[in-house]
Amino acid sequence: MNETAVARETEAPPAPPIDLGRVRWIGFWTIVLREYGRIIRIWGQTLVPSAVTATLYFVIFGSLIGRRVGQMGGFDYMQYIAPGLIMMSVITNSYANVVSSFFGAKFGKHVEELLVAPLPNWIIVAGYVVGGMVRGIAVGTVVTIVSLLFTHLHVHHVFIIMGAVLLTSMVFSLGGFINAVFAKNFDQVNWIPNFVLTPLTYFGGVFYSISLLPEWAQKLSLANPILHMVNAFRYGFLGVSDVDVVRAFVIMIVAAAVLFTFAVVVMNRGTGIRD
Repeated sequence: MNETAVARETEAPPAPPIDLGRVRWIGFWTIVLREYGRIIRIWGQTLVPSAVTATLYFVIFGSLIGRRVGQMGGFDYMQYIAPGLIMMSVITNSYANVVSSFFGAKFGKHVEELLVAPLPNWIIVAGYVVGGMVRGIAVGTVVTIVSLLFTHLHVHHVFIIMGAVLLTSMVFSLGGFINAVFAKNFDQVNWIPNFVLTPLTYFGGVFYSISLLPEWAQKLSLANPILHMVNAFRYGFLGVSDVDVVRAFVIMIVAAAVLFTFAVVVMNRGTGIRD
């Protein structure tokens, strides 16, 4: 047996090709499961506060003030505001989860582990966004249970309910991600929720119908995207809306597509991460 034959016999078999699709799938679910574990681990901070806040809203606005308000949109006032309160909890928690988690990764300097992994940036963005959606939907479910203790909710169209809550949660998870990318300190993390998100939410038709407003205020309110999201969700329960539901879904889909594209672009450029 010559040396060439011996070398062939002792030569190690070639390594199997790397399945990038499987690697990306594992990376995506690793991010999602880590976010889920974080939500459950600190449930006292992620789930309980929204339930307590919703209870206070129902007691104060629903029971005390609602008796004086009477009906709104043909429904009992407490029943009318219930979908708005559920959606408000979805919006704030979806946003808060992603902005705090990704900024924490930047602040703790372990975001570099994601950047050197064989994962495209769109997978990283998608993982954090789905994590934010998990928290938003989980908290929305908790607030829905609280709502049922105070009033009853009709289900006019279940697919509109599901579509509205998923798209809204996605939009604000993406908004939280973009905020975290650009934020340089904790003050900048809290600036958008306090001075932009909260006013838009309270003026987004959570507690009232815009038909009560003057005509100029109604037109101004239509520029608020949260108004369309809340009313689409309310239509799924009660069958009433201050806006066109189809237009509301178009706004949500376009907003999600634009924000996702923008988030991936800034990640590709290294904005806020490589500075």
